[in-house]
Amino acid sequence: MKILTYNVNGIRAALSKNLLGMLEKQNPDLVCLQEIKALPEQIDNSLFEYLGYKCYWYSAVKKGYSGTGILTKINPQNIVTGCNHPLYDSEGRIIRTDFAKFSLISVYFPSGSSGDMRQEVKMNFLDYFYHYIQKLKNELKNLIICGDYNICHQSIDIHDPIGNKNSTGFLPEEREWMSAFFKSGFTDSFRLIHSDLLHQYTWWSFRANARSKNKGWRIDYISVNNDLSHLITKAEILPFEMQSDHCPYYIEIDLQKL
Repeated sequence: MKILTYNVNGIRAALSKNLLGMLEKQNPDLVCLQEIKALPEQIDNSLFEYLGYKCYWYSAVKKGYSGTGILTKINPQNIVTGCNHPLYDSEGRIIRTDFAKFSLISVYFPSGSSGDMRQEVKMNFLDYFYHYIQKLKNELKNLIICGDYNICHQSIDIHDPIGNKNSTGFLPEEREWMSAFFKSGFTDSFRLIHSDLLHQYTWWSFRANARSKNKGWRIDYISVNNDLSHLITKAEILPFEMQSDHCPYYIEIDLQKL
């Protein structure tokens, strides 16, 4: 099974830049999208249905902001939107689909880049999400958490760790949260397969030709609970897909062995 995650930075803009062509070429079974920046009625589901997907959206209340979605070629048993928190739910940050043997989450962490107030929102989200996921992990046996975490975990995950040591997304407390999250029973799928691979990023600033110079950050993840990690057979970043300031990332996982 192929699972792909992508912060599209506006699904309507991404569609105009050959998002469908990328999906047709990669042919993932499940797709987690973040920052869709659209209401469900503003998205033409038939475009995705033509490729065999069912569409599930969780939009922010604020138009043109945030939001998540899941495309699936497999019929889910259950769809859950939100995480029972009024602020995060109003921003459409979490959507989950439950299948027979596993559950899939698309999540968009706050960035904190617009100032101290949003950084506080981000840190509060991290605390809330950690406890929310620990509870969920006890209720649902197998969890796959895809999304834009807006954090580089290690120095290997960012082009300039020294210059960015005080930047949101690479702050010590954010990185400590990532370490605690993985120690709590989850695996970073990319580093499982590519433990020492350098210069692998999923986001680049629009400024200073960062993408052409590959001055990026790896902030998009597919995390699986540890019991699933041995089933991952492939993990690849697709930096040459340019529908967004992020790029897609996918894993292949043999869930038939569950």
